[in-house]
Amino acid sequence: MEPKETLAMVQGQAQIWQQMFGFVDSMALKCAVELRIADIIHSHGGPITLFQIASGIDSSSPDIPYLARIMRSLVRKNIFTEYHPLDGGETLYELTQTSRWLLHDAEQSLVPMVLMENHLWQLAPWHCLGQCVKEGGIAFKKAHGCEMWDFASKNPEFNKIFNDAMACTAKIVMGVILAEYKDGFNCVGSLVDVGGGTGGMIAEIVKAHPHIKGINFDLLHVVATAPVRQGVSHVGGDMFEAIPNADAIFMKWVLHDWSDEHCIKILKNCRKAIQQKSGKVIIVDIVLEKDSTDLFDETRVAFDLLMMAHTTGGKERTELEWKKLLEEAGFGRYKIIKIPTIPSIIEAYPE
Repeated sequence: MEPKETLAMVQGQAQIWQQMFGFVDSMALKCAVELRIADIIHSHGGPITLFQIASGIDSSSPDIPYLARIMRSLVRKNIFTEYHPLDGGETLYELTQTSRWLLHDAEQSLVPMVLMENHLWQLAPWHCLGQCVKEGGIAFKKAHGCEMWDFASKNPEFNKIFNDAMACTAKIVMGVILAEYKDGFNCVGSLVDVGGGTGGMIAEIVKAHPHIKGINFDLLHVVATAPVRQGVSHVGGDMFEAIPNADAIFMKWVLHDWSDEHCIKILKNCRKAIQQKSGKVIIVDIVLEKDSTDLFDETRVAFDLLMMAHTTGGKERTELEWKKLLEEAGFGRYKIIKIPTIPSIIEAYPE
């Protein structure tokens, strides 16, 4: 075998090993979150030793050598950083900009998402992807005997884990939208948030743009638990049946949960609900790009398989796929606005 070929084979082998153990990083991350390592370091206000971390863990007898090995892995991945004092003292560990996202009580935190995506309930469907390719079907149903929404309605613990995860990502993405899309809401008199849950998102939009009449729209049992929010009215219903009338419709991470057929039905109902010719649908969802080197690109591709593992026909879409969906639903024009987070904003205008 030629030296070039030999090198390529070795590189190929190394890559397979690396991907085979891809789960190790997420398990170490989950471990850090469960032990509240970032919070322990943060509460000290500066770099601390391994023994100081251990003393902050909720345990009467933490295993220090185990903790050292976990920290070695997390430092290697730049989750935490370590310092070796010049006087030969104990190694000190400190937070990085990355581990600040692992603080439980931070205004913006990814802790609930880490806990949900690495929970046994959510990991089980991933083992069914091969089965889905062979025979079709829904991975979550193969793993648990029912679809995710049914599972959540029967399992209060899972429902809370799921809702907490959705709330934390909504807060992060909403912060970016409010900062980057200010002008997009200026000419909107009334706005419906389709699939808005208990109305947290539309309340934030109305708070930033008080001229907007906000309508939070979701299933009846969801809005029944929604708190009173200033400038927002709650409306219960089914987006597959009809959507309340407004100048604009807002949908964040809704359409990626559904098949093309379902999305066209939802978008057609959006089209009927827009009263003004100047109206629009504001879609916050992922747009897949083939050769993107964007910071979030790997995560966007992962999200597509996540949809396959957890939803009923959901998927992430390329611009061409979005264009096709929008045209079929009566939206002849659209504009994609990139923002510094995982999804983009797609403005769609009725013909």
